[in-house]
Amino acid sequence: MLDDQSQNGFDFGEGPDVGSVKDEVRRQPTAISLFSGGGGLDVGFHQAGYRTLACIEIDDQACLTLEANRDRYFPGAEIINADVTEVDKDELMARHGLKPGELDVLYGGPPCQSFSQIGKKDNLNDLRGRLLFAMVDYARILQPKTILIENVKALQSAPDLNGVRGGALRQLRKALEDLGYAVACRVINSAEFGVAQLRQRIFIIATKGDAFSFPPPKHEPDSFRTVGEAISGLPKPVAKGKTPKFANHIDVTPDGDKHRISFVSEGKFLAKMEDAPIEVKGRLAKKDTTKFLRLGRKKQSNTLRCGEIFFHPTQDRYLTPREYMRLHGFPDDYILQGPIRGRSGSVKNLDQHRQIANSVPPPVARALAAALAEFLQETAA
Repeated sequence: MLDDQSQNGFDFGEGPDVGSVKDEVRRQPTAISLFSGGGGLDVGFHQAGYRTLACIEIDDQACLTLEANRDRYFPGAEIINADVTEVDKDELMARHGLKPGELDVLYGGPPCQSFSQIGKKDNLNDLRGRLLFAMVDYARILQPKTILIENVKALQSAPDLNGVRGGALRQLRKALEDLGYAVACRVINSAEFGVAQLRQRIFIIATKGDAFSFPPPKHEPDSFRTVGEAISGLPKPVAKGKTPKFANHIDVTPDGDKHRISFVSEGKFLAKMEDAPIEVKGRLAKKDTTKFLRLGRKKQSNTLRCGEIFFHPTQDRYLTPREYMRLHGFPDDYILQGPIRGRSGSVKNLDQHRQIANSVPPPVARALAAALAEFLQETAA
């Protein structure tokens, strides 16, 4: 279905035999991206045949990544390096020749730290939590035909400002329904769509008229893609300052960390290693099952997170940004910009590993985008 160039009634071809460029662009469903980050949603929507008009992202490094890939993955898109709350929505519409109700999809993944189980869980008391409702503010002005919002699974139980469990999501649904949208929600495991990662995220899709039906999973657990399958074929990474054969395949693991990693068996975590000396384990407790994890080749990766970089299955080093991209389903010609952070180091803005960990896996985005395109075609008939 996803490889059919004429799927859903939209003409996604780029050759001269499909008519003029103007007609070709007109037939493509249009989208605007909020909280674009490293571009995971944007890549998936492009692969499903959409024309993204604008990507709005506050982080400087993420915007450099978007710009580096614009010609190939979001041709003609306006990259706006700004806080989404400070963008003039009327001017945005005017620049792209949009009238209310003409945009096909508004999509984005607002900051999730406020709702994350491993974060501080400040929920709507945190400014980042309130940014969830920026999607509603844009919808009120743009009146898009459909809206896609991605966030952490824990949003389902996040309290509202009155402390009512699950209130944040109910408040979001009501705000969208008050604008005339039908709202559908589902938690999706990325592994079900060919990603070598057990990543569960909630997707909220609002549509005018009929409610959206989520596409069925493409893979069952016995056919989930493995870490070994995802990162196979990559050569040994190069050191910082060298030019890799595959972009972003750079190893910055400090020597001290390599020593620690050497004590961890494949598919295990440091706290469980009985032969690791106390100076290597530090204050780790046996319950620390997600810290200092070495991935297994025959398993799926744990969810990629911003606060930890997993170990390579067989080599004593951290996974490179390119290997993270493979585990996330990014194409090999997609290039990250910005610094690469060693685990003990720090950077001001989003480093390359974090750009990936914060993003939606493109295969998931593509499947949902294709289903939305089909929904748009059916409702337009």
